[in-house]
Amino acid sequence: MLTRARFLFLAGFFVFLDPFSAVGTEEFANPPTPLPVKAGEQIAANLVDLIFLFDRVASDPPTATTPDYLESISRPSSPFYKEYLEYRRGRISRAELVRRLPHVAMMGDSLTQHFYISSPASLFWRARTQRRKNWFLDTDPDPASIRSVYERLEAFTPLVATEYNGAGALVASSRAGDGFRRRIVRTRNLSGQAHQILRKKRFPDLIMIWIGHNNLDWTEGLSLNEREHPDKRLQEMATQFRVNYTEPLQSLIDRAKTENHNVAIVVFGLANLDAFFKARRKAEALHARNPALYPYFESGNRSFQSLQLPYQKNMVRLSLILDGEMRSMVADLNRELKDYGNVRVQYSDALTKVDFSRLELINAEDAWHPSVEGHKALAAAAFSALRPSLQFLGIAQDKAAPSQPELSYRGAR
Repeated sequence: MLTRARFLFLAGFFVFLDPFSAVGTEEFANPPTPLPVKAGEQIAANLVDLIFLFDRVASDPPTATTPDYLESISRPSSPFYKEYLEYRRGRISRAELVRRLPHVAMMGDSLTQHFYISSPASLFWRARTQRRKNWFLDTDPDPASIRSVYERLEAFTPLVATEYNGAGALVASSRAGDGFRRRIVRTRNLSGQAHQILRKKRFPDLIMIWIGHNNLDWTEGLSLNEREHPDKRLQEMATQFRVNYTEPLQSLIDRAKTENHNVAIVVFGLANLDAFFKARRKAEALHARNPALYPYFESGNRSFQSLQLPYQKNMVRLSLILDGEMRSMVADLNRELKDYGNVRVQYSDALTKVDFSRLELINAEDAWHPSVEGHKALAAAAFSALRPSLQFLGIAQDKAAPSQPELSYRGAR
């Protein structure tokens, strides 16, 4: 729990933080941050980490392992039964046994987190400490909670799931850095998330990616005249987006090629903004009549100007352009992978099809991020898209044995 002193420090800190720009993180940022400023930002970020060192104890760990995996793999029908016997005979360690289970990773932005805009202190605390509780990695057994992708996979295979996503994450150049604001809430852009995965000895079998929503603020840094004629800007953003997306994705693919197991990467298209804006306009009308409803509605308009009504049309337009770039990128990468049978890259529009025009799917605080119901819808949609990749990995459910699924798994050895 936050002490009163720490809470007041948090509130004061965010008042101080608000004027700071996230220099070096945006697609079309100014030249790199001057060295003295960069050094000052790093010192400040390290100071925050030191002051809030205790939050590491309070944080939800970003990795979950099936709790009863030993019982599950002890059955002779399990594809991990041989590994289980090796473990029981002392030939491999517990850590090595876990390493041989299927590993799933999630890369993304705040739409893949338990995140929404609220008071500065609670927002900061939630961004730093609250992993899980989202459509990918909710682990709450309560039937009323989110039945996450992790829990749906767990129904027929033990696994290890790790989330690398973070609020504010961008598809940005690896040379841009993560920026001050993102560092203090421990957010890494797509390139930084890829770097985290590449550092791991155990490379995932399945990597899911849903990112790019923070790249849609097309008005940032533009004059009024440029905002009225945005075609050039939108095309520049799309071109840079593809370059900055391809680079970390290619690094993951290059590593996957060297692995002794199959690797599937699923790239999800962006949320349907046209539908989302319908729900947001409903929320705006309710907020206008009763400000207690959606109390942080205006926070989105202030920090993400493209959410404002005059700019929504081109924000929707940009999202469609970026989706086209992702589709084309995946198609090109798969053509290059024809000689590598152990790697598969899939584009999916499953999350784009989630109907965010339904008011109950957006958060009741900021009308910007998904609500619990929104996370439930995203979990169902994402899981439905995974079947081809799971079959490629050899961990698809065997329909012939509904009472006890038989699995074949060509995992890490």
